[in-house]
Amino acid sequence: MRLDHTTCLDPLAEVRAPGDPACDVFLTGTVFLDIIFTGLDSAPVRGTESWARGMGSSPGGVANMATALSRLGLHTSLAAAFGDDHYGEYCWDALEKGEGIDLAPSRTVRGWHSPVTVSLAYEGERTMISHGHEAPPPREPGPRTPPRARAAVASLAPGASEEWVAKAAERGTRVFADVGWDDSGRWDLAALPDLRHCEAFLPNAEEAMRYTGTSCPRAAARALTEHVPLAVVTLGAEGAYAVDGRTGETAEVPAIEVEALDPTGAGDVFVAGFVTGTLAGWPLADRLAFAGLTAALSVQEFGGSLSAPGWVEVAAWWRHVQSYDDQEPAALRRYAFLDAMLPDVVRPWPLRRAVPTIGFGAR
Repeated sequence: MRLDHTTCLDPLAEVRAPGDPACDVFLTGTVFLDIIFTGLDSAPVRGTESWARGMGSSPGGVANMATALSRLGLHTSLAAAFGDDHYGEYCWDALEKGEGIDLAPSRTVRGWHSPVTVSLAYEGERTMISHGHEAPPPREPGPRTPPRARAAVASLAPGASEEWVAKAAERGTRVFADVGWDDSGRWDLAALPDLRHCEAFLPNAEEAMRYTGTSCPRAAARALTEHVPLAVVTLGAEGAYAVDGRTGETAEVPAIEVEALDPTGAGDVFVAGFVTGTLAGWPLADRLAFAGLTAALSVQEFGGSLSAPGWVEVAAWWRHVQSYDDQEPAALRRYAFLDAMLPDVVRPWPLRRAVPTIGFGAR
C-alpha cells in the first residue's frame, strides 16, 4: 500500500457517530510565511555574510499545528487572517489545497501584508527574525462562537482572555491549551483566566515550574492539576510526564533519540499528536508516546508545517525500527499499539518529503 502524507488514516473512525460535529479540531491564530535557512555551520557573525546550503518556505505560526493535525487525519478548521499579497495567497493555497484544512472561518484582508518569519537552523537550534503588523479588525464582526468541534487548541497569553474559549467549552468542545514565555516575569496562573475552561494544559518543564513555583517538573505537573484536569509537561530530551487529576493516573514516556535538524514546530506537533490520541480514546501513556514520536519525527526535517509527519512517516518509522535485531524489547513494546492501526507502507527509510518554495509554477 503506497501512501503520501496527504493520504490519511482516520484515527477517530471507531468513535465517530451520527450527529458528531463535522470539525474535529478548531484553531485560531496568526499565520506567518516561514522562510527557513538550513545547512548553516554556526550562527551568523556580525559584519559577515553567511551562505545556507538549504532553504524552504511554508506557512508557519498557527499553521504549524493545523497542518500537523490535518496530516494525522483530523478534520481541522482554522480561523486566521491572510494578506492579499502573494505570500498570503501562497499560504492559503498551501493550507486549503495542499493540506485539506477548512479555511471557511478565515478571511483575506485587503491591503494588509502577511507576517513573515525568517528561521536560521544550526547546531540543532534555531534563531528567528519576524516582522508583521496586527491584522485590522473585520468590517463586519464575525460570529463570536466558533464552529462545533470535538476539540480546540488555545494558545494562552498572560493577561489575555479569548471569548471563544469559554463559548467553545460551553458547547462541549474539549479545549487543550499551550502557553508561551511570560515576558512580564510574573508567572501567575491567575493571569491565564481561560485555563479554567480547558481540559488539558501542555507547558514545557521550565514554564510549568515557573507557574507553580516548584523545582521539579513532575511536581509542577501535579500542582497544575489543581487548576486544570489534565497536566502534560514536556521534559525535552527526557520525554514527557502527565498527570490526570480526575483519576490520579500518571504516565511518563522517554524521548526518542534522533538527530535533530530543526526543532521549529516540534511543540505544535507534540500537541497535535496528544490531541489525536485523546480524541481516539487511547490510554494516557500511549498518547504521550505517540505525541513524543511525532515530535521526534518532525525535528528530523526543517520547517514547522513542512516537517509535520503524517501516518506514512509514522508507519515507515515503525517498520524501520523493528528491522533491527538490537532494539530494546521494552522500547518496542511501548509502541506496539501502533501495529493495529498502521498500513503496510512501501517506502525507503529515511523518508524525504517535498520541500515547497515560492516561485515555481506550471509552464
